[in-house]
Amino acid sequence: MFWLLVCLLPLMAIALAFGRAPLFAWLVAGVAWLAGMSQVAAWSVPATAASIGIYVVLLSIFVLPPLRRALITSPVFGLYRKILPAMSDTEKTALEAGTVWWDGELFAGRPNWKRLLEIPAAKLSAEEKAFVENETEELCRMVSDWDTTNLYNDLPPHVWQYIKDKGFLGMIIPKEYGGKGFSAIAHSEVVTKLATRSSASAVSVMVPNSLGPAELLLHYGTKEQKDYYLPRLAKGIEIPAFALTSPVAGSDAASIPDRGIICKGMYQGKEVLGMRVTWDKRYITLGPICTVLGLAFRLYDPDKLLGDVEDLGITCALVPNTHPGVNIGRRHQPLNAMFHNGPNWGNDVFMPLEFIIGGPKMAGQGWRMLMECLAAGRSISLPGSNTGMMKLTARAVGAYSRVRAQFKTSIGKFEGIEEPLARIGGNLYMCDAARTFTAGAIDLGEKPSVVSAIVKYHVTERARTVVNDGMDILGGKGICMGPQNFLARAYQQIPIGITVEGANILTRSLIIFGQGAIRCHPFVLKEMQAAQDTDVARGLKTFDGALFSHIGFTVSNAARALVYGLTGSHWVRTPDVAPETKRYYQQLTRFSAAFAFLADVSMLTMGGDLKRKEKLSARLGDILSQMYLCSATLKRYEQEGRQQADAPLMHWAIWDAMFKAQSAFEGVISNFPNRFLSMVLRRLIFPLGRPYVVPSDKLGHKVASLLIAPSETRDRLVAGSFFDRGNEEDPVGVLELALEATVKADAVEAKLRAAQKAGKLNARQPAELLAQAQATGVINREEAELLARRDVLRAKVIRVDDFPNDLGIGDAKSHIRPADKPVAQASLAAA
Repeated sequence: MFWLLVCLLPLMAIALAFGRAPLFAWLVAGVAWLAGMSQVAAWSVPATAASIGIYVVLLSIFVLPPLRRALITSPVFGLYRKILPAMSDTEKTALEAGTVWWDGELFAGRPNWKRLLEIPAAKLSAEEKAFVENETEELCRMVSDWDTTNLYNDLPPHVWQYIKDKGFLGMIIPKEYGGKGFSAIAHSEVVTKLATRSSASAVSVMVPNSLGPAELLLHYGTKEQKDYYLPRLAKGIEIPAFALTSPVAGSDAASIPDRGIICKGMYQGKEVLGMRVTWDKRYITLGPICTVLGLAFRLYDPDKLLGDVEDLGITCALVPNTHPGVNIGRRHQPLNAMFHNGPNWGNDVFMPLEFIIGGPKMAGQGWRMLMECLAAGRSISLPGSNTGMMKLTARAVGAYSRVRAQFKTSIGKFEGIEEPLARIGGNLYMCDAARTFTAGAIDLGEKPSVVSAIVKYHVTERARTVVNDGMDILGGKGICMGPQNFLARAYQQIPIGITVEGANILTRSLIIFGQGAIRCHPFVLKEMQAAQDTDVARGLKTFDGALFSHIGFTVSNAARALVYGLTGSHWVRTPDVAPETKRYYQQLTRFSAAFAFLADVSMLTMGGDLKRKEKLSARLGDILSQMYLCSATLKRYEQEGRQQADAPLMHWAIWDAMFKAQSAFEGVISNFPNRFLSMVLRRLIFPLGRPYVVPSDKLGHKVASLLIAPSETRDRLVAGSFFDRGNEEDPVGVLELALEATVKADAVEAKLRAAQKAGKLNARQPAELLAQAQATGVINREEAELLARRDVLRAKVIRVDDFPNDLGIGDAKSHIRPADKPVAQASLAAA
């Protein structure tokens, strides 16, 4: 009995910690255990009383808040206030910007899956749906990426006019100002579809509806500014650009050197209070053609004309391009993308205070404005455009893999091709789920700053993988530029999305966990705010509650991580979900508890140094990110009706993401500075080893098969992508026709091969073979026509462009060889 009670002690402690039992429960359980031990071990009455008394007194220090604050919290609070680094206003603004959403559930270690499933699915209104299916479809049809790049170096004038006339530039502007008043999901759907056709049209529409003048005016502008600018922006009378990036301040946007000085000056013949602004900006999208420039700079008031503060902070202003002193530069050429992008500058340019967005009262509030709007805008634009490129790849490369044959077999049936096809399908399924899930959050009123960084980074990175895989499959077809090449421009321009709106290296290593650890953690930000409270007594009380809740949170997650690891998380309760996904919810709960514990241990042991341990911070961010992507994927599977045919896509995406999360855990643990803690963490988090491996080859085969044959699953996967239906001269349109013809011809092809094997047919040339097969009754006339039709379409699919020896400088018309000529005559055969 003695050893039974001894063994019971750690189990009792784990059980209490697992359930986050209140301290009073620990007190009662401890007293009961000591009483039991006194009976079994035959302690004397004084010894029993002394042991119980000591335990009660010690635990009472923690149970009674006034005593706890006096003896424990107060010294800790004083030390914490001393070592806590001073937080600048820009850092504070960045941390407090936006809202905490589903990321907070994942950081808490105990995700409420019922809440996830109850989040309303993002849906288009009837008006929005019609716009996507009609105006957006027509805009795609009007644009040729080849002509845009090689003839116009821009969108053609009639396309620009169509964009303005149909309201593409005013999708986020409310109807009362002449805009469309569209939802975030509608904005995302439009950008996604445009990106499957042309980057120039996608970006030119995306930027005015993302972080820029319209967004800032809607949230912060004065009535006069809204009434004047918003109708003009909605109609395309004004073309906006937003100038933030400087030559010496890219990712570190808070340190922009551009400055303004409050002073008096002449404006429209009158002396007014204004500011003299000097700036030098670059990489400004739509800058070369903008008519109104959103300008970010740091504003100073050395003569204190506005108040007692000299350094007012970053300020945002709207400046007409015709304003004296404004210099709009020439164009950059970002990887041959034809959307307008370029520098602008001004030296000591006087402008009135009314140019400030929101008027003089918003002077110095620019950083907060940018951070709050970026949290929303970054959730829509880049996830939409990069998902569009992935949809294009899945549709076109999947079809190509079935149509293109080598060694008398469709290349999509080779295992070497199945592997990248599986990555294309699985990554697209997950990224599209994350895109719609996050855009839906914006429509629910959220501004999820950490989530926006997650989807920006991971969707663009996975898009890079998908497009690279697509190019590998296309081979020679992919590397020959021309009107017949549907993927090379996307391949060429993928790094643009990687770079803008927070370079991906910075986003991963500094922002996702760096911001998430404070913003999403249930207690860290409260502790920091309490330490900075000017009312010390109030701060101590707040800090006490947050600190001991934090301690209980950490201990509980340690226990839960261990128990879930030992039990394989089989006992984790889940809501009513598809049976095939139940284990994923359980394992994600386990990973969430382990992540919360690992994050707390990392912050406790490394403190401020963790900010400089960028590799560890990046891996911790990877764990949070993969859990978010899995959540979005599971949410999609449920809201689409648990489509069994789609299950391979879901399974591949989840296994891939969970394996990556597991690898990130291992990366943190293996590189933990304290080797003893590293050993303890590994035993707690993976007590029985690591459960996940890469997606199986069998599963990859199922995913690849879904991409190379027409089906409802394939239609759902590439839904929202554009192709010129029925057009044999369109490189994607002809692929769809050829895919359908190839699938129909497979049975006829099988008849021919069986006849050849049986010695019934001996003709070598395709035309002779078809004639002989008809003559011998192997196939009928309709079947012969089907094969001939397949061959014509296949020849069009695999053709590539060639040009004069000077590459047709000044003449971008390609000279495509007739499709009925032997493919061997092409200047470069498709691999």
